[in-house]
Amino acid sequence: MSALWSVGAGLLLLLLWVRHRGLEAVLVHHRWVFVCFFLLPLSILFDIYYQLRAWAVWRLHSAPRQHAQRVRHIQEQVREWKKEGSRRYMCTGRPGWLTVSLRVGKYKKTHKNIMINLMDVLEVDSERQVVRVEPLVSMGQLTAYLNPMGWTIPVVPELDDLTVGGLIMGTGIESSSHIYGLFQHTCVAYELVLADGSLVRCSPTENSDLFYAVPWSCGTLGFLVAAEIKMVPAKKYVKIHYEPVRGLQKICEKFTEESKKKENSFVEGLMYSLEEAVIMTGVLTDEAEQSKINRIGNYYKPWFFKHVEKYLKADRTGVEYIPSRHYYHRHTRSIFWELQDIIPFGNNPVFRYLFGWMVPPKISLLKLTQGEAIRKLYEQHHVVQDMLVPIKSLEKSIQTFHVDLNVYPIWLCPFILPNNPGMVHPKGNEAELYVDIGAYGEPKSKQFEARASMRQMEKFVRSVHGFQMLYADCYMTREEFWDMFDGSLYHKLREEMNCKDAFPEVYDKICKAARH
Repeated sequence: MSALWSVGAGLLLLLLWVRHRGLEAVLVHHRWVFVCFFLLPLSILFDIYYQLRAWAVWRLHSAPRQHAQRVRHIQEQVREWKKEGSRRYMCTGRPGWLTVSLRVGKYKKTHKNIMINLMDVLEVDSERQVVRVEPLVSMGQLTAYLNPMGWTIPVVPELDDLTVGGLIMGTGIESSSHIYGLFQHTCVAYELVLADGSLVRCSPTENSDLFYAVPWSCGTLGFLVAAEIKMVPAKKYVKIHYEPVRGLQKICEKFTEESKKKENSFVEGLMYSLEEAVIMTGVLTDEAEQSKINRIGNYYKPWFFKHVEKYLKADRTGVEYIPSRHYYHRHTRSIFWELQDIIPFGNNPVFRYLFGWMVPPKISLLKLTQGEAIRKLYEQHHVVQDMLVPIKSLEKSIQTFHVDLNVYPIWLCPFILPNNPGMVHPKGNEAELYVDIGAYGEPKSKQFEARASMRQMEKFVRSVHGFQMLYADCYMTREEFWDMFDGSLYHKLREEMNCKDAFPEVYDKICKAARH
């Protein structure tokens, strides 16, 4: 009882302090208080709800039965929109704060919201090695479902809350992408409800133009209602090798060399300064040396990027065996390294042991509660960007990132980009090795100014025939945007499928210069 009184008294003092300082001042200058005492417990409740729901759906095997009914409901909503005169663009009714993207989309308030409640795994076809899922299935949900069956998907993008729909309509990448490509390249079919309310299936051999145009279209060709994704056999561990490398040229040479080796199941680099990095390679295995097993996903373990940094500081190589699911979600607990700006003491051993089981807070809840002051602060003094550039331009790209942003760590993730039709493909006629350069944090560059600096970065990326991930802030003009992306197939289909009155153009939906 005395413990409850102590907790109650502590909460009362906290509320009095918040009232004295003002809620906005606390949210801006002491955000960790709000996150630790409110958002972390709320995030736990969210997780419990979705886990219980997924368990109930699995036990009752209700998802396949209800899927057809839910799709018909979406079709009815689209046909109702047509009866109303098609006066407004359509978009999904999912609230903007629920998405992992940090962008705040105001179009939800002006467009016709189509409610899409599709969040279940529909079918696991072991013979075809394909899993059929609804668009709101998350990566954490999917790996938890498949791994006990002995399966996984070839590309498991990092964060637990990333959804299949977001990864198809946008894009997704992982350290296995040097073999399998982007997330879209592991998909074998999509099912969409189009602007006329019809349901269409597309694949490389069936409605192939639509199949290749859907990725990166951000929901502007139709509503995704199901996807079929390749599966690969899962193994218990990832045997990971850590190698510190110094000197930018040597870093780029080593990273490129390892990225070209197909025997590496995984390749990843973390740069801690312009001249210092750790290159990691991994292979899947069912056998492990017990003394070298590191269950890095356990709540009390150090954040992964901090763990990797120890090899750099000690200037030594190392080998570990990480359980596969822990590896797939190794950056989740620290949201890569973003959480250190929100909870500065989050990697402290005391905090990890006492409260690490509650981490991370839901990105969606962080967005919902950030307020206008924090949003503007982040927009001007914070970057979250992924630029995809040919690996032959890696050294020049890192130098550009350093001058324009000076944000560390930097994430390096290689991927093979096949020469398929669609918005994103290599300049030549053959597949080409690219690399995702991820910058997340507060720029230290003295001349950093959000709009000017990012426009300079975008100009550089266009010059090397690279691409910008569309979840992030984009400052390009319409002409610059379609110089970066190939819009020929996309515009052809929008004309043929009467999308122009139904959905905004992808540029108008995601670019700052056009957003309303």
